[in-house]
Amino acid sequence: SAAASMTPLVRGGGHESGLRSGTLNVPGIAAAAVAIEAAVQQRAQHVDHQARLRERLLAGLSPDLDYRLNSDGAGVPGIVNVSFAGCESDALMMLLDAAGVAVSTGSACTVGIPQPSHVLLAMGRSPVEARSALRISTGRTSTEADIDALLAALPEAVSRARRAGMVSTAGASR
Repeated sequence: SAAASMTPLVRGGGHESGLRSGTLNVPGIAAAAVAIEAAVQQRAQHVDHQARLRERLLAGLSPDLDYRLNSDGAGVPGIVNVSFAGCESDALMMLLDAAGVAVSTGSACTVGIPQPSHVLLAMGRSPVEARSALRISTGRTSTEADIDALLAALPEAVSRARRAGMVSTAGASR
């Protein structure tokens, strides 16, 4: 039988019969194992923490803000997606950023794409609703004070964003 011809992935060294150079990063592998073990052991506590922050956020959203929740309790507890009628999400995000609150207009994989969220459109949201959506994420280091800061900054930011209006028509026909 004919032997398979293999091409090295990295040049140099004679490890793995000349197919791979270098030595395994044993300290890095051990550290990764410890980090994974800690993450698994703390998973339930982390999920509970995220759920408490989510509940605080949802309880603090005033009906006066005229919002629509796009995510439900069955989703990831650390992510809330909400649309604010008449607000461009980009404008709202910048206004909140100026107030010291970091939010996003969508997932990291859609950064820089000037189109309404295809996920929100598939959920039956209109292009205008999708363009008015904010993604509010919390993490391990997020606190109740962070949620309170968002809730305090939101009314003014929403009011200012509404005054600016829905100016973007990018992707409105999608």
